[in-house]
Amino acid sequence: MAKFSMKQGGKEVGSASTYAKPHDMKGKAMSIAENPGKPSDLESLSTMRMSVGMYNNGPDKGPKTSGIKTRGNGAATKGTMARGPMA
Repeated sequence: MAKFSMKQGGKEVGSASTYAKPHDMKGKAMSIAENPGKPSDLESLSTMRMSVGMYNNGPDKGPKTSGIKTRGNGAATKGTMARGPMA
């Protein structure tokens, strides 16, 4: 008989695909994308930022300025904007 369990320290560390196929909350089967979200900058040489010494092939992206104003910062010296994926 095959052994699927790969417990280490009382916790299961094996692949989840061993136990259940990918499914939504209603139990219907679904497929998983190879690269979800927007495409990476590293997918082609025309979008990859390369530099040699002080020379590079494109402008910097600049700092992210959007975010959520946080509360309770007191005497904050490094900013008061949270820039994570919050909604």
